[in-house]
Amino acid sequence: MREILGKAKTVRELLKGVKYSIDYYQREYKWGEKQASELIDDLTGKFLEEYQPGHARKQVAEYPHYFLGSIIISKKDSASYIVDGQQRLTSLSLLLILLRNLQRGRADQVNIDELIVSEKFGDKSFNLDVDERNPCMEALFEGTPFDPSDRSESVQNLFARYQDMEAAWPEELREEALPYFIDWLLENVHLVEITAYSDDDAYTIFETMNDRGLSLSPTDMLKGYLLANIDEKKRISANQRWRDRILELNEAGKEVEADCFKAWLRSQYATKIRERKKGAKPEDFDRIGTEFHRWLRDASASVGLKSTEDFFRFIDRDFDFYAKQYLRLMEASRQRVKGLEHVQYNAQHGFTLQYMLILAPLKPDDDPAIVDAKIRIVARFVDVLLAWRLWNFRSIAYSTMQYAMFLVMRDIRGLEAGPLAERLVKQLQDETEKFASNERLRVHQQNRYAIHRLLARLTDYVETQSGQSSRYQEYIADGPGRYEVEHIWADHPERHTDEFSHPSDFAEHRNRIGGLLLLPKSFNASYGDLPYGEKLKHYRTQNLLAHSLHPDCYTHNPGFLRLVNEGELPFRAHPEFKKADIEERGQLYRMLAERVWDPAALLSEVPQ
Repeated sequence: MREILGKAKTVRELLKGVKYSIDYYQREYKWGEKQASELIDDLTGKFLEEYQPGHARKQVAEYPHYFLGSIIISKKDSASYIVDGQQRLTSLSLLLILLRNLQRGRADQVNIDELIVSEKFGDKSFNLDVDERNPCMEALFEGTPFDPSDRSESVQNLFARYQDMEAAWPEELREEALPYFIDWLLENVHLVEITAYSDDDAYTIFETMNDRGLSLSPTDMLKGYLLANIDEKKRISANQRWRDRILELNEAGKEVEADCFKAWLRSQYATKIRERKKGAKPEDFDRIGTEFHRWLRDASASVGLKSTEDFFRFIDRDFDFYAKQYLRLMEASRQRVKGLEHVQYNAQHGFTLQYMLILAPLKPDDDPAIVDAKIRIVARFVDVLLAWRLWNFRSIAYSTMQYAMFLVMRDIRGLEAGPLAERLVKQLQDETEKFASNERLRVHQQNRYAIHRLLARLTDYVETQSGQSSRYQEYIADGPGRYEVEHIWADHPERHTDEFSHPSDFAEHRNRIGGLLLLPKSFNASYGDLPYGEKLKHYRTQNLLAHSLHPDCYTHNPGFLRLVNEGELPFRAHPEFKKADIEERGQLYRMLAERVWDPAALLSEVPQ
């Protein structure tokens, strides 16, 4: 084995003027919204523990250091190939681009360009250099539009994670504190770079560091603690129960096991969450997220673990119950489960905080029908809340929603179905932003996915309430026949100069919700560029929301007409489509949304 070097480096030392490549066989970037938000939350939370307004910049050097993990590099042909750590390095590059963009126009900018790109003979290239990602990275770096549709999984994830980081970025670090944070990130955040000079050596190190057999996971350590406190006669039974549930969790996917413990323990026992200020200590909520096995050992008395019977019940009854419910929620998130559809709706927005919320009111001795009713009540609450926030251009990112959802979770813990529904309806009534708060909802680069889901729900509601079968799964599916958000107006401002003197005014109205439909991608390719009058006839063969623009929809269509009349919905045919028509359809969509996301529906889920 040739020389192997391991060295702790600051972010600046690791990235300044250094080129990293990724072998073709391990190129995918797979981080999700949860990991991106947690990275932002961890870094900014650590910084804010020490930062105080009025500090001199040089005081940042005395702030605590932070270890971001290790990366393994294989040096070959003078190039540095990432064997392990590309998820972390890619995310770090996205964070640096975000920080660069947040500094635009400031007089106190910290120059971080050389950590992101380098220039040689007039050619600029990214320090993390992957050909297929470069157009997306370039757009993010320059702040120009980019459409990730039809791109690889890595590129789509790359673009989405940047949006997630931007949404998760705390307000208190957007003004005076921003350059202080950047200084701290570059000089006080460290990674260990392990460098080998052959692929064989690099992968040997990787396998050794990741060999599960050599280290105990947090759940292994928790298991040891719990079983050690159970009477020997019952230990075999408890161990078998534990093994059965752990096997099912591991079969459900990577990280499901740990995420289940965090959601369960937070839902039932977290009473405090860390304040974001200097000296604030991690509380129950935070410690469960980072070291639940140690937290439970420290909190055993308050959790009620005192006798051998308590410890046995904790595994045999509590863990068994909550793990099974968590697995049901995971299944309902991934595919449509009758009665639990709203769990999937929330999961499609990447809202992982719903799991701890849904588990909070559940009790191991609840009847199965009561369990399902409680799940539906909480899932509907989350669904309404997310729809309102998205309609009003509000973030639903993990870090943005974490504190508010913690408070809700704590308030609904252990509630029966009736009080649960009443409490959550009251919570919704206290919200200040609802559908009527924003008459100018429009699609833009960052919310196109969310608008797609909203339109899918509205379209599905019109069709199912008219007596047709649900096609929601078809509307959200990927693949060659996928549906996309399409504009009723083609992108031709010159066709609308009678109403708009400037193309920007035309574009603003064109993007409004009332001017959008959900249609197959092939439809737009064939007809999307036509004037409205020419493509109107083609809407007749599409979904009912699109068909409703055509006069034929209002004849020989009893189910639809019944919905229109009984619901007093302002549907009508639109032989032409002008500015006033977009505004009128916008009002119609808002009224439909108020029916789809009606808080009163929570009360209807309470068993009689």
